[in-house]
Amino acid sequence: MLTDLLDQNLEWARQKRQEDPNYFKRLSEQQQPDYLWIGCSDSRVPANVITGLAPGEVFVHRNVANLVHRGDLNLLSVLEFAVESLGVRHIIVCGHYGCGGIKAAMDGHRHGIVDHWLQPIRDVADQNRKDLDTIVDPGTRINRLCELSIAAQVDALGRTPIIQSAWQRGKELSIHGWVYGLSDGLIRDLDCNRVGSAMGS
Repeated sequence: MLTDLLDQNLEWARQKRQEDPNYFKRLSEQQQPDYLWIGCSDSRVPANVITGLAPGEVFVHRNVANLVHRGDLNLLSVLEFAVESLGVRHIIVCGHYGCGGIKAAMDGHRHGIVDHWLQPIRDVADQNRKDLDTIVDPGTRINRLCELSIAAQVDALGRTPIIQSAWQRGKELSIHGWVYGLSDGLIRDLDCNRVGSAMGS
């Protein structure tokens, strides 16, 4: 199976060079994406594919359930590099309906170390208990929690010193909350954006 991947890579690179002989030369010379994508590690939600963007057009960070932990040095390093070095103008937090991380956070079972990672989801659920308790269908309730969690991550990002500092210096930088539907392939804007102001909006 691994040799299949290498063979597929050879064919992909050959096709790219055939379509555009300078494709890899251009790609290797610079990276100037407008977008930072913070998404779920789920293999069914690849940022470039579902947005129709080419390599080099989106800088990507992925983790289980697209969470923003303020002590996550991996995410913070990606965020700082994207904002300060690459000069991205849009940060997109994109979760997806039917997220296994959301389900695992709420199923009442032990899953190991990931239980600690998923705690912010349980916190969001506790903060929105009244809203969630009105939803009878379990799948619909999980999807609503997914939306609420995305909005919470957008808010958490906007409160980081990296983003606050950028806004205070007048950087044009927006944070967006999106959700992807595995069943229809569509991305929905959750209307929980934060736009270029130290005070937020």
